[in-house]
Amino acid sequence: MKSLNERFVYLYLFLTFFLWGSLYVVSKYVLDKVPPFTVSLVRYAISFLLLLALIHVKKFRPIERKDYKYIFLIGFFGYFAALVLQLLGTKFSNASFAALVNSLNPIVIMIMAAIFLHERLTIQKGAGLLLGITGVYFIIGGVHGSDMMTGIVLSLISVLIWSYVSIIIRKIGHLYHPLIITAWSMGVALVFTIPASAIELMHTPAVWDTGVIISLLYMAVMCTCVAHVLWNESLSLIEAGTCSAFYPVQPLTATILGILFLGEAVSLSFWVGTVLILMGVMLCLIHFGRMPAFFKVCCSSRKGA
Repeated sequence: MKSLNERFVYLYLFLTFFLWGSLYVVSKYVLDKVPPFTVSLVRYAISFLLLLALIHVKKFRPIERKDYKYIFLIGFFGYFAALVLQLLGTKFSNASFAALVNSLNPIVIMIMAAIFLHERLTIQKGAGLLLGITGVYFIIGGVHGSDMMTGIVLSLISVLIWSYVSIIIRKIGHLYHPLIITAWSMGVALVFTIPASAIELMHTPAVWDTGVIISLLYMAVMCTCVAHVLWNESLSLIEAGTCSAFYPVQPLTATILGILFLGEAVSLSFWVGTVLILMGVMLCLIHFGRMPAFFKVCCSSRKGA
């Protein structure tokens, strides 16, 4: 009998990448008024406090001394370095391109998972990922102009670092509850973000208004706290390669929200890309002709409606 989390792991992944996709749209607004290290500081401070409150309510297995190094690696390289580089990549290029580069994560994660975790790289997963990445290209299109080179480099470094951190999370995810891993990793990131933000604010003052505050709260609670707990939970339940198959949903979400809230126009390539992404994700999810429990429940509900 599968646990409740195992039954709904695919829903967790969809929610995770929906939230991360919305982050591009929100951060595009916030980064015009607040510098990136300060954005990360607010996100991590609020998320860390929320996670500590949850940990205080429930008793979880504490992190053993021998695994402290993994928490440091996840916190410093994942939450501090990779996510700040992602914001900088968005700032120096644009949200669409940053989402496109970030869609390379599935390929890098699957390669690293095969190397470090000995996960099997099947033809089915490869074909699904190829469809997804092709869909991303159709939606976002190419990038033009040498002035975006800084954003290119920063975004690519972020992809490499985050992919490796995802492998570390997968490695210890079955030992500790995702709340513990996420909380203390963000605590590590917070320690490094505080001085970085202080130095940053000396040179680049922030503009605080109602819109910025609401946006930062959304980024902290939903895009950081909730999304990362769901991501870590998913990595503890299924293979990192399978989790990475959902990455194309992120730029798809960013594009849809851009249409709704930023008034961006769409072309025929958008709808072609949408079909390719959904086909790619479904191909990676279907194993031996059997659909995951989450989709079975959805289909059953629709039949009974």
